[in-house]
Amino acid sequence: MRALLAALWERFLLFLPMALMLALALGSYWLVRTTPPPPADAPAVTATHTPDYFMEKFSMKNFDAKGRLHAEVSGAAARHYADTRWIEMDGISLHSVDDKGRLIQASAKRGLTNEAASEVQLIGQAHIVREAQSSAGRLNNPELEFKGEFLDFFVKEETVKSHLPVAMRHGANQFTADALHFDNVAQVLTLSGRVHATFVPGPQK
Repeated sequence: MRALLAALWERFLLFLPMALMLALALGSYWLVRTTPPPPADAPAVTATHTPDYFMEKFSMKNFDAKGRLHAEVSGAAARHYADTRWIEMDGISLHSVDDKGRLIQASAKRGLTNEAASEVQLIGQAHIVREAQSSAGRLNNPELEFKGEFLDFFVKEETVKSHLPVAMRHGANQFTADALHFDNVAQVLTLSGRVHATFVPGPQK
């Protein structure tokens, strides 16, 4: 009898690991079947072109790496749009100082600028004026002026663009064109479309 019990016990021990593995497999299968499915991913929220904050009688300042004031933008009202991260302004006014210390002033009925104020789009009676520069009693750079219904001003690059008719004045010299690209750093002016220029001779030396 004892021999029979011993033989049965040995068989039981032999098949015990397989029985445990089968039980674990059945338990895992049961858990998978009874566990509720994960919730469906929430649809991504698409930013709409609606203002996420407003400003009235505002002023924004941009400083260079040395902490000097590089540009200041102000206006009657402003609206920030999260989808484009641009700020739309009413009655915009811009004051900037270029690398040579010359004051640049700009204004328009409306304006758009990025959050860094490095690009300013002037819309409606757009006007940009850069003051003249003199040294040792001599005029080195005459006043520079732009007028139009749209002017795209890149402050740091000192570039003005427009795809609409624009008028430009450099000292006494005047230009009109259907489109304009002016790079002050490279000293390159490109006029497109119907171009008209008036050059005034300088004083005789």
